[in-house]
Amino acid sequence: MIEVEHLTKRYGRTVAVDDLSFSVRPGRVTGFLGPNGAGKSTTMRMILGLDRPTSGTVRIDGKPYRELDRPLTRVGALLDAKWVHPNRSARAHLRWMARTNRLPNRRVDEVLETVGLSGVADRRAGGFSLGMSQRLGIAAALLGDPEILMFDEPVNGLDPEGILWIRQIMQRLASEGRTVLVSSHLLSEMAQTAEELVVIGRGKLIRQCGTAQFVDEASGATIRVRTPQVERLRGALHQEGIEVRDEVVDELPTLVVAGTSSERVGEIAAAQGVVLHELSVQRGSLEQAFLQLTNEAVEYHAHDGATTGNEGTDR
Repeated sequence: MIEVEHLTKRYGRTVAVDDLSFSVRPGRVTGFLGPNGAGKSTTMRMILGLDRPTSGTVRIDGKPYRELDRPLTRVGALLDAKWVHPNRSARAHLRWMARTNRLPNRRVDEVLETVGLSGVADRRAGGFSLGMSQRLGIAAALLGDPEILMFDEPVNGLDPEGILWIRQIMQRLASEGRTVLVSSHLLSEMAQTAEELVVIGRGKLIRQCGTAQFVDEASGATIRVRTPQVERLRGALHQEGIEVRDEVVDELPTLVVAGTSSERVGEIAAAQGVVLHELSVQRGSLEQAFLQLTNEAVEYHAHDGATTGNEGTDR
């Protein structure tokens, strides 16, 4: 488990992380989301003891990272896929890491096989494509068979097959009871991968909750109902104080219900003897929800039309 409490990081007058608190629990993939400049990478570096916080604490299974014995066996991380000496082979790089944590060489061959790099294990890492470098970084994260894994933009440079592979491997690790924290700008991918979200903006926590709950709350999930007894059901819903509006879907009269659950609508319909042809939840996308909740935390906003003068750019 990862516990972040009142974490703050200042660089001069710039506050990169501002009194941030959240926890990452085992048994699920937790997505770490935020606009550019939100403080995600800085937070992950502080979790791993690479940057010292100005104030606040981070504990990994109750201890700061720097106090962990053989840390690769406790936490595996991919923060920078190109963090490899370019003249070292993939195998040599992993063997060097294994020696620092007293891991057997056979483990190197196992993780190279897992990430699909056995055939290029003796090639110089400096000649790897970004996708191959990502796979090598994932191999390094898995090397110590840790219970906690952290990935910063793990699908960068991967083709669709590679993206599916890393999604499946993260979900498998979580299903084994491990703690998995992943930062990504690919919101469509996070919608399929993460069960829980930690969303930050300008270094502050915006929301921590389940992915479906985040989307429902931010984008306003509704329930679509089709029935040959529209008037009867509309009246029954109004009597219960439930918001209803009319739409036409595929040329058929349809009720759109907000502010309640599909189970409740079904119970009301059953009590009134109303036949239902459709009862389905209509959710927005994670991207819509993310943009709505983080709009005020975006450092730079794009505008339609031509711009004049010097404009800032995302970093």
